[in-house]
Amino acid sequence: MIRVLICDDQVVVCDGLEMILGSDPGIEVVGTAYDGAQALEMVPEVRPDVVLMDLKMPGMNGIQATREISKQYPEVNVLVLTTFGEDEWVFDAIRAGAGGYLLKGTPRADLIKAVKGTAEGQTHVDPEVAGKLFSQVSRSGVERDTTVADGLSAREMEVLKLLAQGYTNAEIAGRLYLTKGTVRNYVSAILTKLGVEDRTQAAILAVKHGLVND
Repeated sequence: MIRVLICDDQVVVCDGLEMILGSDPGIEVVGTAYDGAQALEMVPEVRPDVVLMDLKMPGMNGIQATREISKQYPEVNVLVLTTFGEDEWVFDAIRAGAGGYLLKGTPRADLIKAVKGTAEGQTHVDPEVAGKLFSQVSRSGVERDTTVADGLSAREMEVLKLLAQGYTNAEIAGRLYLTKGTVRNYVSAILTKLGVEDRTQAAILAVKHGLVND
């Protein structure tokens, strides 16, 4: 059973999310917080696997709360769910330790899937905001942790860096003088070695650990 703490300053949103998540037999909503500070206080009490976090809230906002939860309770995964899609907020949420970033228009099935995936340590980013995140890679300023990619070859690292900047397989092939088939094989190997399911998850992992700043 996946335990979820909902954090949003709008009661109607919290009620709707609780109804949606509660419809899945594998998810239990264990609490509701209406600002970041309350969420931070509730985490040790309700012991959630996932915190579903809004960003724009009075007092301690979602970025600040995510950063503190990630620091104090690293076993808890934070999934941002917000109407806010500005570049700075997207990037700051990931840098703060969020395991994913979804917009509130996300379909019910996708939201449930993202919550379950986040509980397992996967990364989910809404396609509408993924490009904004990639565009800020060069300005990331995150702390590097290259051990995450210890299993990648030098060529795979080159492919990962371009992938994380939003390049397609065809564009990567052109830049590295490879065939599209070869790039596709490299991407497949990268996903396997990083333990992620898709390109977006690989890119976010690379951004979060400072692997694409060079």
